[in-house]
Amino acid sequence: MSGKGEYGLVLKGAEDDVRLAYKEWALQAVDQEVTDGCNDENDGFQTTLRDPVSVTGSGTFLGRAQRTLTFVPSHEFGWSLDRVDLADCLPIEVSVNNIWTTVRNIVLRSGSPHNYMRMVEHIIALKVGMGLDNVVIRADSGDPPLFDRSSMDLVEAVERAGIVKEKKPVVYVTVKEAVTIGGANGSFLTFLPPEGNSKKLSIDCAVDFKSAIGRQRIKFDVNKRTFRYGAMARTNTTLLMMLYCRTVGRIFADVRHLGYTTKNILVAGRFWYFNKPGHVYKGKSLEAVWHRAVLDLLAAVALIDRGRLAGKIISYKSGHALDVDMIRELYRRDLLVQI
Repeated sequence: MSGKGEYGLVLKGAEDDVRLAYKEWALQAVDQEVTDGCNDENDGFQTTLRDPVSVTGSGTFLGRAQRTLTFVPSHEFGWSLDRVDLADCLPIEVSVNNIWTTVRNIVLRSGSPHNYMRMVEHIIALKVGMGLDNVVIRADSGDPPLFDRSSMDLVEAVERAGIVKEKKPVVYVTVKEAVTIGGANGSFLTFLPPEGNSKKLSIDCAVDFKSAIGRQRIKFDVNKRTFRYGAMARTNTTLLMMLYCRTVGRIFADVRHLGYTTKNILVAGRFWYFNKPGHVYKGKSLEAVWHRAVLDLLAAVALIDRGRLAGKIISYKSGHALDVDMIRELYRRDLLVQI
């Protein structure tokens, strides 16, 4: 069904379900709101890096291996991932057109089935969060490195390399009207146009886990400062999943060789955390929702290859699949317009 409401046009899912989910979301308290008016200054020019920079860490899916990413300045529009270990393959453009799968993480692929990059979300989110328009990332495998501080090592690498302006105007896009996509278990995602001529992107993100994570909600404007804060937030898993990985899961190669440890992942039990949570605000850890908003949701936004997105996004109990589904629908229905 589709129709009009405060959530706009419903692109997928039953409108009655979306209406009920909106009522639940509206009742959830905001735990943290960053409204300091801090916006990144931009003279209307695209950006790239001043210098190349490399970052190395243990493999995500093969923890005993060392994996390296090298961020290289580019004068071509957009981001691309270049598998240097596959000499005959072209770079993978960071685009909604190259999504292979969104099961548990976002995997991009182009051309050969061997030319893929797994779990790209924690990398490509920097495109939106750092306001970095044009970059080539050279990778030595399809398995990205994993860091104890989530994506902060990548943020600091980009800061060391330096972001510089190019002599090309920034392109901003937004949705033609408010649109919503509904998912399972009362989840939804809404994209709204900006107010007036604003070029900023604002996020209202809420999660609801049946674990120690519980209900969390944050509101903020996307800029380098808020992104830097959120980039420290680790991905999370359940205590049950951790026990599975350490026992029965070791039978399977994909699980046995995972690079996850209790330092680089947040483990939540039913009533308490197995390890120390971060992003504590007024006595409550908001690490899970900051990770969700900054490193998962913004990664899906990075798949928009037509320019920087402006407007507002409301995310309620959403995940990779719903995020990417929304971007696909925006393209399929031609709902993006240049500002």
